[in-house]
Amino acid sequence: MTLTVAQGARLAGREMSAWAFNGTCPGPTLRVRPGDLLRARLINHIDQPTNLHTHGLHVSPHGNGDNPFVTIEPGDSFDYAIAVPADHPAGTFWYHPHHHGTVADQIFAGLAGALLVDGGPDPDLPVTDDLVLLVTDITLDGAGRVAAPNMMARMMGREGELVLVNGQHQPVITAVPGAVQRWRVVNGCVSRVLALRLREHRLTQVALDGVFLPAPADRDQVVLAPGNRADLLVRPTRSGRYALVSEPYDRGSLGMMGGMTDGGPSAAGPVTLATLVTSGTATPSAALPARLPAPSIPSDSVSRRRQITFAMGMGRMGMGGMAFTIDGRTFDPGRDDQTVALDTVEEWTVVNTSPMDHAFHLHAWPFHVLTGAPAAGVRQDVVLVPARGSVRLRIPFTDYPGRSVYHCHVLDHEDLGMMATVNVRP
Repeated sequence: MTLTVAQGARLAGREMSAWAFNGTCPGPTLRVRPGDLLRARLINHIDQPTNLHTHGLHVSPHGNGDNPFVTIEPGDSFDYAIAVPADHPAGTFWYHPHHHGTVADQIFAGLAGALLVDGGPDPDLPVTDDLVLLVTDITLDGAGRVAAPNMMARMMGREGELVLVNGQHQPVITAVPGAVQRWRVVNGCVSRVLALRLREHRLTQVALDGVFLPAPADRDQVVLAPGNRADLLVRPTRSGRYALVSEPYDRGSLGMMGGMTDGGPSAAGPVTLATLVTSGTATPSAALPARLPAPSIPSDSVSRRRQITFAMGMGRMGMGGMAFTIDGRTFDPGRDDQTVALDTVEEWTVVNTSPMDHAFHLHAWPFHVLTGAPAAGVRQDVVLVPARGSVRLRIPFTDYPGRSVYHCHVLDHEDLGMMATVNVRP
């Protein structure tokens, strides 16, 4: 398979100068099965370095695997060969660039795509339609060019004026009353937290970040940090039109920096993502399984405990004199920030001393959230760490030696230095 990164794509029904994989925003949906070898040649036809991250896959970070240290210069290409383990869970994942310093710009410009793992342990969900809803946001000028953020927007974490689902503005999803649809929602936004609500309906969540929950959970609202995914079952009970909205979500503030004390654009009001339109003869409703094949929490035989501190503050590093740091340092790809022994289980407490929420993401090695988040006890790969708060994670480093990264998935913050390295050694 070839993925070509280049300028030019159709967004919201218009030809734009956005960037795209193979000419489309989002890029083609990739499908693999446990045990597959995902071979992809990435060709770079944009004017800055890029690479590829298979977000959420539990795969090797080494060599031409899911390696964030690969640099593909303009005009060059790179051959990825990513081995999906035979016991990998089936679920919803995604792919995007991860070249440090340009990640936010490239995703904001349109470089993102869904990646689905089929097969594996998958309960018999009574769904009639299985849909991917990849949510992105972007700001365009009058000529259809991607607008560059100002300094304050980068420090807050930019949020686009135009919110899209699969590259479309407020698309319509059709359904029959009583029929169950599976919506695989991917938050592919650079900074925006999605607080999902379907008017006049509850959402039944069955998976988070590509793995099943212990049981179906009915929710009035589902909150997804940038990078999170949720598999939702939707069963309309009658004919009508119902908006899927992202409600206001306060991500915090920059404190006294520049007088920015509110929650930014996402706190301003609800955003309509799509509209569910139902009509026709109602169908009988099938029962959902009572239990789902959720991964169990790793052994409590913990070999080491660490504290990781996300912080923002005045400093000579970072944009405009503000430093975005992990443990007091900005990112250095040549430095090992954490060295972990292979075949061990660790607990990390991630502390956020800043007045803004940050989204912790660890590549290659998913974790269970033990405390500090609404989905405690569930395996994920991105978790919101609240302003002035903390989360405690249990991480099995029981396979895949190699070197990778952890960072804030508010991607402007990552590009401004809020990223660090982890080296797992035999």
